[in-house]
Amino acid sequence: MSNPFPASASQNYGADAAGLICGYLLGTDTPPQEVDSAQAAQWLASLQAGAAPADQFLWLHFNLSHAQAVRWMERHAHLPEAFFDALKDRSVSTRIERDDDTLIAVLNDAHFDFAFEPSDIATLWTSVAPHLMVTGRTRPLRSVDALRTTVRSGNAPCSSVALLAELMRTQASGLVDIVRGVTQRIDDVEDALLAGRLDHKRARLGVLRRLLVRLQRLLAPEPAALFRLLQHPPAWMGADDAQELRDSTEEFSVVLRDMQGLQERIKLLQEEIAASVQEANSRSLFVLTVVTVLALPINILAGLFGMNVGGVPLADNGHGFWIIVAVVAAFTAVAGWLALRGTRDQ
Repeated sequence: MSNPFPASASQNYGADAAGLICGYLLGTDTPPQEVDSAQAAQWLASLQAGAAPADQFLWLHFNLSHAQAVRWMERHAHLPEAFFDALKDRSVSTRIERDDDTLIAVLNDAHFDFAFEPSDIATLWTSVAPHLMVTGRTRPLRSVDALRTTVRSGNAPCSSVALLAELMRTQASGLVDIVRGVTQRIDDVEDALLAGRLDHKRARLGVLRRLLVRLQRLLAPEPAALFRLLQHPPAWMGADDAQELRDSTEEFSVVLRDMQGLQERIKLLQEEIAASVQEANSRSLFVLTVVTVLALPINILAGLFGMNVGGVPLADNGHGFWIIVAVVAAFTAVAGWLALRGTRDQ
């Protein structure tokens, strides 16, 4: 199978020759042990031969932009075909599905250099078996890096499912930080709106709303797949692991509800800004209309008296100019009174 992701020299930084970013051998009573791709291949071979310890499992994290990553997984990891199909699938909505005795998870997370842009979201593909958890990404992601730090510090879960649940909890914590950042930006826009400084706040709100919509669309776990998994988990998954997975998805649900509330708040602010802009445009249009009405008498009289024809009235009168000025002023005053009276009647 060819690698569906294009290789990039900058993206390959930090991975070994097999595209492995990090690997850890974890167990119940043993501290985390960092392994490279050669050691991982040797351990997986012993696992296939039935010689690996039953209380240990391996976590391998790959850079899928590396040309050798998918080939190495096909050769040594013995992952189900559903995992490689998920890599090529265009649907990247968050989901956890069961394929025989393996869990296939597609998760979405923020980039490591997240800048509150809708495009700063990437996908993490995961395969979870009793003794092996494989994760792969094309861009550096926040949650995986935080999980890597947790494992390196010695606070690693005791099973592969617990490690997946910890990854989802870490992702939920990252989303909480994003929600807090969006809330702060919305507060700033709201304060500027109350102070009468509109500037380009509508564009900023539009970017934040698109970000929340994209996050909610990509991060909300598919309920049907999750319900089937929790109702019929694999035989090797313990009750405690299933409960941890259920709790981690509930944390997701809480964050997603907060995001939905922020979307409603942004919508109300956008409507308020639109109403303010429309009111300002209406005032400008009214002022323009009043000026046009006030200038109408003098324009009409100037046009009439400017015609080069005989019989122009008051042409021989010494006070003709002032008489015309008085007539124009009277007509202008009447037009202004009529325009302003219509405004007071509203």
